[in-house]
Amino acid sequence: MFETRFIPCLVVFVLGYVLNGLKSALNPEQFLAFLGYMGLSIFAYVLSYWMIPKIAKLTEKADIFGYDINKKGTDAGKIKIPESLGIVPATIYLIFNIIGILFTRAYMPDLIMSHISGLLAITFIVFLGFADDVLDLAWRYKLLLPPIASLPVIVAYTGGTQIVLPQLIRPYLGQTIDLGPIYYLYMIMLSTFQSNAINIYAGVNGLEVGQSIIIALSIAIYNVIEISTQQQHLFSLMIIVPYISSALALYNYNRYPSKVFVGDVFCYWSGMTFAVAAVLGHFSKTLMLFCIPQLINFLYSLPQLFGIIPCPRHRLPRYDEKTGLLYPIKTNLTLINLMLLIKGPTSEKNLCRVLLSFQILCTIIGFAIRYLGSQMFF
Repeated sequence: MFETRFIPCLVVFVLGYVLNGLKSALNPEQFLAFLGYMGLSIFAYVLSYWMIPKIAKLTEKADIFGYDINKKGTDAGKIKIPESLGIVPATIYLIFNIIGILFTRAYMPDLIMSHISGLLAITFIVFLGFADDVLDLAWRYKLLLPPIASLPVIVAYTGGTQIVLPQLIRPYLGQTIDLGPIYYLYMIMLSTFQSNAINIYAGVNGLEVGQSIIIALSIAIYNVIEISTQQQHLFSLMIIVPYISSALALYNYNRYPSKVFVGDVFCYWSGMTFAVAAVLGHFSKTLMLFCIPQLINFLYSLPQLFGIIPCPRHRLPRYDEKTGLLYPIKTNLTLINLMLLIKGPTSEKNLCRVLLSFQILCTIIGFAIRYLGSQMFF
């Protein structure tokens, strides 16, 4: 089973793979520019790691804090935990990504428009996400935020609107079909799904940041594999690598036992960053293969999300003070509770290990579908 403390090691390994892959795929000027981006990413990690505890004191002072529900009834459950600390790495990420344009504009001028529009969309969603944390918006308003924030990405998108059809139906409909404006609607829906999928698959120390880092690493690996096919994959890497380093700093404070809570702002930031990297990197369909657990959780949650079954504010498992274990609540339809139904009661730390292990397993399955399944069906 994957140990959550190995997340930093996994990040270092994948980023080493990225550098090794880019060294042979890029010309010397482009590779040097990307090295500058890597340097900024390391600085973003250090600054985020240093700033988070300082901003945590300010958020707690401003009464932006919460209590750990999965430790209710214990001394740990009475401790005030600063909330909405996702704003720190998100802000630092944006600052250093904007500075990073200085490294790339001379060698990759065609990507500047995409880069700026992508960062504008992420800036919108970070602002709206922090407003949600402070104002505690209702769900009907939360669903409106990502479509509004995604508009700069949709405007900047210059790829095709065709999709490749499975071989089984090609004799009847052809090899591809042009969706036209429907494809733009799909991209808006993708941004909305990504921004909310992590938000509804949360509540366990380290789960939100852990799953997001694994998805981001999957995107980075895919970009390196495909970078020889189109330049947009280099742009996608420039969006995702600083995210990985900034989120990793937050993970150090959010993993079990959490010293800070990430807030909705982190979930929105992560989802929009993935959507920007995929849409403007021209692999929006492949992105969904890296989000299989999030899809399962969404589909399993539909009866509650549509009000068919009562939906409490926190759809978490039940914590037993005597055993120190989490027990499933059958009426709370989340993948977290479903995993507890399958595995049985377990500790919060072990539950996060199981869920992140499942995320990695699904990532491997996603790559298999992309590269083995495509040969059979496409």
